[in-house]
Amino acid sequence: MTRALRLWPLLTATHRYDKSISTFNRGRGEHIEAPILAYLIETPNGRILYDVGCDHAKIHTPALRQRYYDPATFDMGAPDMRDEQRLPHHLARLGLTPKDVDVIFIGHLHFDHAGGLKELRRCGCGAEIHLQRDEWNAACSGQDSAVFDDDLLDDDARALPFHLKEGEYSVAPGVHAIATPGHTAGHMSMLIELPQGQPVLLAGDAADLQENIDDEVAPGTLWQGNEQQAVHSIRKLKALARETRARLWPNHDMAFYRRLPTFPNAVI
Repeated sequence: MTRALRLWPLLTATHRYDKSISTFNRGRGEHIEAPILAYLIETPNGRILYDVGCDHAKIHTPALRQRYYDPATFDMGAPDMRDEQRLPHHLARLGLTPKDVDVIFIGHLHFDHAGGLKELRRCGCGAEIHLQRDEWNAACSGQDSAVFDDDLLDDDARALPFHLKEGEYSVAPGVHAIATPGHTAGHMSMLIELPQGQPVLLAGDAADLQENIDDEVAPGTLWQGNEQQAVHSIRKLKALARETRARLWPNHDMAFYRRLPTFPNAVI
């Protein structure tokens, strides 16, 4: 068996923000509602989580919300995250617990993609946490304001045990890590071969919206302003999708998300 078995998109929160955050130099003043997604992939060798959503405590604890989402210093504002959208709840609906996850693959370290790590570990998840070394180094530089330092620490304020990777690799049979820097220094997408039909190519935040893909528009937030690197990553994903006949999924597009199977139904 060289393919994954099934894939579940997991809605972990929604976020209303200015569209220009998703499309470089486009849409300023237009507000969109975006899904914040994680993806559970079941393979013959175990289960993989691509991203883990936000930290529920930072949104729902008043002191933490003020610290991390103060509109005076953080113009994106706080996402809307309900209890039933927390990853342990999604897993429970599938008859699983966080202990049943074998690998957590962090596409990038922004708060809405890495914030759930601490809660999963509190719930007994001992999965390997895969992360690109370039992403870790950029986070340590303190130059990316969408990385919350606390998301990288355990409850004892020690650094989480990231397995630092360099470049593209096979995460498991049929699951491939694809380098797509630009939005962040070490951003990674993922190609998933499934038992039926076309593969799925998760763009991650290399392409928030279908518009990013169709018009080859960079995300609105870029690592060190490198628009060309971000556009190159979009073109790379489109070429890979053509080559593999994969379905290329944008990551924060509500209209696209609503066309996906309704959880707990899986893509196979």
